[in-house]
Amino acid sequence: MEYLHTMVRVSDLDKSLDFYCDKLGMVEVTRKESEQGRFTLVFLAAPQDLQEADRETAKGEAAASAVSFNTPMIELTYNWDPEEYTGGRNFGHLAFRVDDIYATCQTLRNGGVTINRPPRDGRMAFVRSPDGISIELLQKGEAKAPEEPWASMENTGSW
Repeated sequence: MEYLHTMVRVSDLDKSLDFYCDKLGMVEVTRKESEQGRFTLVFLAAPQDLQEADRETAKGEAAASAVSFNTPMIELTYNWDPEEYTGGRNFGHLAFRVDDIYATCQTLRNGGVTINRPPRDGRMAFVRSPDGISIELLQKGEAKAPEEPWASMENTGSW
């Protein structure tokens, strides 16, 4: 069995792409619009996962195959007819390994994203997408030494 992707329904595609791509740093891999089904699917991947797919492609696999089968992705599903999505917390969370937990959180904070669970321990933080999906950020490798302002920052809301 292979992990393929996680589908998340979004209420505002532009806001979601701003969050996932512009603020979190993911890359749009492919997009499909269905006039008949009245929805848009956007598949996103983390840059380092795309680099791994590129390495597989260099070994002789077709590019589409490498991205489709070797890259974990998030599928944003935008239904054109308005729907209200509640209970993002019921979903659980998405998790990403990051090179520098403090720099990532600062970039998100600078972009107006609330850090719901700051990385006080230098290892883990939580934020939320515009649709309330909980996003866990984990420090790559060992935890970083505690640093301000994160070490003394309180939780905000639920995560």
